[in-house]
This record gives sequence, structure tokens and C-alpha cells, in this order.
Amino acid sequence: MFGIYLKRELGRRKKAALVIALGLALGIALVITVNSVSAGMTQAQDKVLKSLYGLGTDMTVTKARSAPTSGSSGRPNFQFDARSDDSDTTQSSDRVMTQGGQALAAGVVTKVAAQKGVAAAVGALTLNVTKVDGSFTQGKAQSSGGNSGNSGQGGPGGGNSGGSTAAPQVQGGGANFDVNSYSVAGVDVTDQTLGPLAGSKISTGRTFTAAQTNAKAAVVSTSYAKENSLKVGGTLKISGTKYTVIGIATPDSSESTTDVYLPLKQAQTLADAKNQVTTIYVKATDSQQIDSVKAAIQKNISGTTVTTSADLAETVSGSLSTASDLAAGVGKWLSVAVLVAAFLVAALLTSSAVSRRVREFGTLKALGWPSRRVTRQVVGESIVNGLLGGALGIGLGLAAAYTVTAISPKLTAQLGSTGGGGMGGGPGGGGPGQQSAQNTMEIALSAPVSMTTIALAVGLAVTGGLIAGAMGGWRASRMRPADALRSVS
Repeated sequence: MFGIYLKRELGRRKKAALVIALGLALGIALVITVNSVSAGMTQAQDKVLKSLYGLGTDMTVTKARSAPTSGSSGRPNFQFDARSDDSDTTQSSDRVMTQGGQALAAGVVTKVAAQKGVAAAVGALTLNVTKVDGSFTQGKAQSSGGNSGNSGQGGPGGGNSGGSTAAPQVQGGGANFDVNSYSVAGVDVTDQTLGPLAGSKISTGRTFTAAQTNAKAAVVSTSYAKENSLKVGGTLKISGTKYTVIGIATPDSSESTTDVYLPLKQAQTLADAKNQVTTIYVKATDSQQIDSVKAAIQKNISGTTVTTSADLAETVSGSLSTASDLAAGVGKWLSVAVLVAAFLVAALLTSSAVSRRVREFGTLKALGWPSRRVTRQVVGESIVNGLLGGALGIGLGLAAAYTVTAISPKLTAQLGSTGGGGMGGGPGGGGPGQQSAQNTMEIALSAPVSMTTIALAVGLAVTGGLIAGAMGGWRASRMRPADALRSVS
């Protein structure tokens, strides 16, 4: 009887049922869209952090930043041989510097690994290499005044043996410089599950073996290999040392900030930083212990800065951060407001529909239907309307999420410094002047819809139906058989 009556009544009131269902559908669709976009924002932020941290890393330890010494500008200096002839010369020079000039003793890695709650700790050395290629045209140096028997030839710094002469002047000389910079990471080849290379997969060739602790071998990133036409088996020259390219690494997420990976000992040799590391990658035994592990390291190992993924997340800026704030703030509150409005409209429409059915419900009560049966009938109709609204809302929400994913709007993310040495522990940070350029990433936004979100939508649909049914049922329960007679004109 309940089902037959329910089907008949919904069939008679298709327009009213559709209006109630559409109101709930819009609210539910907005909730699905906001939740899916928020999930996409979280994934995008994770991509940014993983590209810097590497997989499985809970925190990094770097040397606490110290004030620069007097007389040090922090700028790389290059020296080229002076020539006394008029010929054109081409010279090249590499400047290898540790990240931010900050380094820790390799023994600190052991100390960090010994802290309570630490599952593993791996050291890495991040370098910034600035390569200058110069094409020089040497002019003839001439002196003005002084002893004519001493021409003062020989370029800048050329002297004379008698009398006083003016400084030599170079005529017809010139220079053309080409400056390129890239990042190098020294990897602990005995444990590559943590560290800068852990966030990439080898697309061509292979990675280092545990025996290649001091091998002249290199793994390069896909973008760097493409830019410099490098292939597996080719050679890469850094500061006069040739390295054989054994593999090409593709980041699992976003763009890698590291261009070249070398065995740790080779990187230390290049930077003249024997037994030193710039970053220690730490994995905690339990994610719930990250804060306590951070506190223990800061307390027991002085002169270090500990940076967690939460710390790095706070430094992410750009359109990704702005969109994330909007989705988390305005979007969620807008969803709540629309849902409340949808529930209220559904309740009012249901109550209004019940009021127009005075004759019907009064007659049913006159025939012996108790109030609870009338209320159950109204609630049943409302729940069906809610489920219909839920189905429509899920469809609209999925369509909106698919549209966002298909369009894939581009978001930019910049990772600022946390004061721990360049980039808060991430590899490839570069010096202060390079940080912004090297850590600006472009992320394609997606809007994944999880089963949890679908379950939430169904729950909201049932809740909306119950609220509307409760209002309508309460209105129907107050009717009396005499109301049906009064409604007859």
C-alpha cells in the first residue's frame, strides 16, 4: 500500500517533486565541485613539495643560516688568463658553490638517525654551478707618457722597468660572455629511497648502484637532457671533470629543481666540501611523531634548522595558494550557505504541498489512517525527492569536476625560504638571487572525485529529504478530518 500510494502521488506531483529535487541537486553539486577542487589543490601542493623533498621524506635538516662574513659579497668570481697578443680567445670557467654556502658535517647524519622516532636519515649535497663561456678579443696595450723604451705591453698589469708611465690602455679589445647556471645534487647511492633522486623515476638508462660511491657517473633530469642534447652514454663536463651519463630521470610530479645527480663523494670533491652535506632527509617511524622528532633534533643537535612538509606548505605562494585559500574559505562557506538554503526551500515547498493536500489527508484520517501513517507517507515522498536530488546533484557535480580536469587550468606556485638555508631544505634552491626563478612551478589543476565525496552527497540527499519530510509530516499530523470538510467549497 505504501509503495503504491507513493508512486501515485509522485506521479501526480512531478513538477513539485522536480523543483524540490533540483534545489537539493544544486547544493549537492556545489559541495561535490568544491570538495573535488579542494582535493585537486591538495594534490597540486603535494606535487610541489614532493618535487623538492623526494618521496618518503617527512622533514629535512639543514644548517642554521649564519650572517655573512665581512668582505664576502656572495657573488661568484671568475678568473681568466690574460693574453698579450691580438688574437681572439675562447675561455670557459665553472664556479661550483654549495647551496647558500651552508653545509653540515657528514657526521650529523648519524646523529640525526640516532634520534628517537627517526626511521632513516640520508645526507645530500646540493650545489649550484655557474658556467661562464667567454669569447675575448685582445687589443694592443699602449702607454702614454713616460719612458719610451718601455712600452708597457702585456695587457692589464703589465709593468715597466724604468721611469713612470701611465696605466696601459687596451685598444680594439672586446668580450662576449655566455652565463648559464644549473643545480647539482650529490646523492647517497647506498640509500636512494630518500633524498633528491627519490622523487623521480629513471625513464632511460639506469640509476646508480651501491658500489658507485665515487664513480664519475651522472643521472640528469629530462628537461636538462633535452636542453643540452644529452643521452645515455654521453659525457657531461663539470669544472674540468668528465662524467658519463648513465640515466635520465623524470620527476614523478611537477618539475624537478635538480638538473644533475652525482654520487655524493663526487659532489663533495667538486665543491671542495669533503665530508659535508647541505641537506639531511629524514623519515619518521610514524607520521604522528613528526612534531616530536623535529623538537628532538632541534634540542639535541645545535646549529640546525628542521623543516617539515607543513612548514614548506606555509611558504607556497602564487595562484595555487590563492586558489586554495578561496576553495577552503569562500568555497566551503558558499557550499554551506547553498545547502542550508536548499534544505530550507525543500522544507517550505514540502510544507506548502502538504497544505494543498488538506482534503486528501483529512479524508485519509477519516477513513482510519493514524497520524503516524500520514507522516510516514509524507516523509517517504520527501526522501525519494531527496534521493532524486542527490542523483541529479552527483551527476552535475561529476560533470563540473570533469570539466575542470579537462580544462586543466594552470596554477603557479612559488616556494619561499623558511630561513633554513636557501629553500628550507629542498634541493636545487640556489642562491638568494636565483631562488625565485628556480622555484616557480606551473601545475595543472585537476578535480578528482573520491568515493568519500559521493558518500557525502548521498548523505546530504537523505538529510535534505528527512528535513523536508519532517516539516511536511509535522504539518500533515496536525490536520483533522474536519479540515477536509472545511476545504470543500
